Amino acid sequence: MHRLSMPDGAAIAYRRREGRAPGVIFLGGYMSDMTGTKAAALDAFCAARGQAYLRFDYFAHGESQGDFRDATIGRWKADALAVIDRLTHGPQVLVGSSIGGWIMLLAALARPERIKALIGIAAAPDASEDLMWGELDAAQRETMMREGLLRLPSEYSPDGYIYTRKLIEEGRDHLVMRAPLPIACPVRLLHGMRDPDVPWRVSLDLMTKLESADVALTLVKDGDHRLSREADLALLMRTLEGLL
Repeated sequence: MHRLSMPDGAAIAYRRREGRAPGVIFLGGYMSDMTGTKAAALDAFCAARGQAYLRFDYFAHGESQGDFRDATIGRWKADALAVIDRLTHGPQVLVGSSIGGWIMLLAALARPERIKALIGIAAAPDASEDLMWGELDAAQRETMMREGLLRLPSEYSPDGYIYTRKLIEEGRDHLVMRAPLPIACPVRLLHGMRDPDVPWRVSLDLMTKLESADVALTLVKDGDHRLSREADLALLMRTLEGLL
């Protein structure tokens, strides 16, 4: 594990595997880290192929530094761009899981010359507005606005998930689903139809907004949000292999 220093002094933890181009970069989901099932499976896949691979933890995630109360979409976008600019060279395939799919799109918009292709796994663009704020009731919204944060139960963490006023308000500066998306590279979207967190129709909407003509959506009828079962991982590797 290595660390990349950011301008504000907070270090971003990452793991890098040298190999041939195009490189593969994994962008994890909300409150997840680079040791998860999909990140590890991609590492093994790239190792077997001799492909360059990089995974990292966003600010205030995993082994990276930072207070989650200060975390924002813009900061995670900056982390992704720093990783691309300072730790990789040549074309890259970005693999974004859940909210990582939003960060993936923001990075592709900012660095079109570096991005060869995108893979979204239950991609959740605009999640802070549509899937967080949009699903809070009036009392929850009032609590968040008054106290600055809200903790809600989650099946993915015994401590629940934290949602902050800062994350919601700053996220509105990075919304991408309100207009066509000028991304021209190939895009592959994978989504489980039993996803309780990000409706699969979000990926269908994303598909229509992408200006690229080379976009394909694969729906997994019994798939959940994580898509981390053996068959799901096999689908991911076949999809990545096709792009490489």
